[in-house]
Amino acid sequence: MVTPPNIELHIEELVLHGFQPGDRQRIGLAVQQELTRLFTEQGLPQGLSSGGAIPSLDVGSFNHTPNAKPAAVGQQIANTVYTGFQPPSK
Repeated sequence: MVTPPNIELHIEELVLHGFQPGDRQRIGLAVQQELTRLFTEQGLPQGLSSGGAIPSLDVGSFNHTPNAKPAAVGQQIANTVYTGFQPPSK
């Protein structure tokens, strides 16, 4: 049986503009839950396979529908972050 790698992901700062201050906890929780799901179901992205720390990751911006629920926004952010770990395609 192969043991999956132990991953520790620490997001020090997540900058979001245009969201209600009261939504930040729910968005953050949704990001955490979705990243956990992605790592569990899809495994370690190729960009992380060599291990080590990544001091910063700029995944750019994303579009969301107006009045989107915090959970949906968090899921979208997590997917954008997870994709950002992939090396650029050539």
